[in-house]
Amino acid sequence: MSWLDNGCIRLGVDLSIGGAITHLSETGVGKNMINSHDWGRQVQMSFYSGPNPFVPDGATVNESWKGLGWNPIQSGDCFGFRSQVTTHRNDGKELYVRCIPMQWPLKKVPGECAFECWFRLEGNTVRVRSRLTNQRSDQTQYQGRAQELPAVYTNGEWYKLVSYVGVKPFSGAETTVLVDRDDGRGWPWRQFQTPEHWAALLGKDDRGIGVYLPDACAFTGGFAGQPKGSGGAKDSQTGYMAPTIGEILDHNIVYTYDYTLIVGSLKEIRDHVYEREKKRTLPGWDFARDRQHWICHNTIDAGWPIEGALQLKLGAAYATVQSPITYWHAEDAGVLSLRASFTTSATEARLHFQPFDELAAGDWAQWGPERAKRPQPAKPVVVPFKIIGDGQLRTLEIELAGQLGYQGVMTQLSVQLPVGSGTVRIQAVVLKALPSQEDGKDSVPPINPPRSASTRPR
Repeated sequence: MSWLDNGCIRLGVDLSIGGAITHLSETGVGKNMINSHDWGRQVQMSFYSGPNPFVPDGATVNESWKGLGWNPIQSGDCFGFRSQVTTHRNDGKELYVRCIPMQWPLKKVPGECAFECWFRLEGNTVRVRSRLTNQRSDQTQYQGRAQELPAVYTNGEWYKLVSYVGVKPFSGAETTVLVDRDDGRGWPWRQFQTPEHWAALLGKDDRGIGVYLPDACAFTGGFAGQPKGSGGAKDSQTGYMAPTIGEILDHNIVYTYDYTLIVGSLKEIRDHVYEREKKRTLPGWDFARDRQHWICHNTIDAGWPIEGALQLKLGAAYATVQSPITYWHAEDAGVLSLRASFTTSATEARLHFQPFDELAAGDWAQWGPERAKRPQPAKPVVVPFKIIGDGQLRTLEIELAGQLGYQGVMTQLSVQLPVGSGTVRIQAVVLKALPSQEDGKDSVPPINPPRSASTRPR
């Protein structure tokens, strides 16, 4: 074990299983909250990509986990073979580990990658930077998949899954208990959306652990096993939560994310998030150095590293590049600024906006019979816009205010690419308010009348 303790909280990572977190407690008075029943628990890094199934020549696979595909995790594999720490430093203020992870579904197969974690304690929080460095021999660009950033497993005493799932984030509006002690819920895992970017697993005194990832609105969580409300680190019953974001993981990608674990009461957990979120603005993405969590459908991009822009191939119908799940009020964002160049004979592309709907508002089983009850997502709001296919970089100001259906809360956007040969380079996508009218009044026009998209190149 390697330890950090700042007099408020105590953190322990296990160097025999990749440096995964196996202990988190309040100093002196608190019990350990982290479950370590097997190497798939703990608080640890875990990633997913293709192919699916992933069974290299000569490898032994556990049929129960075969459907996960390529899945290196920090602790070890499902056969009990541990990941190997290659570097460890601890100066009492920062703890660093580097490991070679194991492929969870396979027997004794190391990942062609390295995991790194930096841990620091600040008050009642653990600030963590995690990095994946891929060195895969398979250079195929597989489709983006939801990643656990990170996976958090708690002991049975911390069973109550709580978050905010409403439409008034950062207003102090009431939170929602998604899984409770006697409700029969929790397994299969629940999937839910939160515009406040956090979830917590609490005990009967409403104290426990929260996880906060600023870019994440999609979460998975729940409770497996019995009984809820009791159990230690080696017992099978466990709480679970994970912020999730869809990512393309190239064969050579260097992928970094930062998250925070918060120990305390529900109020203390939420107050910490509110303090960190004071300066949040409308969503915007600059692709100078990375994909900003955007993924492709029915097309591929130029791969890693990202050099100044997303570069995508045109071709198939319904080829799109899609934002992560996010959150904004349409009335606050009357313009979309798209900085891009198109090389194509086509003259039109389309924006798709996903409204907040019954699917986003609820929490739904990730698999099993209950999954069939999940509603279909609302139809997207489609906004066509004109393009010039001469390969010149332009900033298009696409007016959204007044578009039919573009009102209320929106949770995602996509750019549907033209059909045919050619390429598009996208440098930035930014949602903005309409410029003020000369009379100083609100510039957002009425929502009711539909109209075609206005595109103003500059």
